[in-house]
Amino acid sequence: MHKMLITVLAASLGLAQWANEASAELFSKTGPVIAIMANDLFLGEAEGRLSGAGTIAIHSQRNPDVTCAGQFTSSAELGGSGQMRCSNGGTGTYHFKRLSLEKGYGVGSYRQRSMSFTYGLTFNESEPYLKLPPGKKLEHNGKTLALVDISPAAPRRPISTGSRKTQPGR
Repeated sequence: MHKMLITVLAASLGLAQWANEASAELFSKTGPVIAIMANDLFLGEAEGRLSGAGTIAIHSQRNPDVTCAGQFTSSAELGGSGQMRCSNGGTGTYHFKRLSLEKGYGVGSYRQRSMSFTYGLTFNESEPYLKLPPGKKLEHNGKTLALVDISPAAPRRPISTGSRKTQPGR
């Protein structure tokens, strides 16, 4: 009898743990992240849970070997904050504001330089929230996003009208 009670209790605890893990995944959402960090474009994903806690994983577009991962917490009233560590030894801290449960934007610092980012937003929706380096723009070729140089404007040439003014006495 005693063994049966222990077996039932152990099975119940195991089932409860499994249910907690399943519900955590059931009530989580993963979305895209677009970040400008130290004049570089980073792309990746953030996963947020209903509790307000979550994780972020991003990588540099210029150097894909540079990856960053971290955690955050958030609430609808206060927004959120988090930190991350990168494979190149850099660290970052940030805070963000929710636009909805699944979308938002934020700022912070990475390697003692500025950082801006969006999560859950499309490329077009992200543009107003991202602080791009001088002389750069984001370009989407239908498949991927890139940080590219802004082409210098072509020099202006004076428009010739074809007629000349003559000076008096000539």
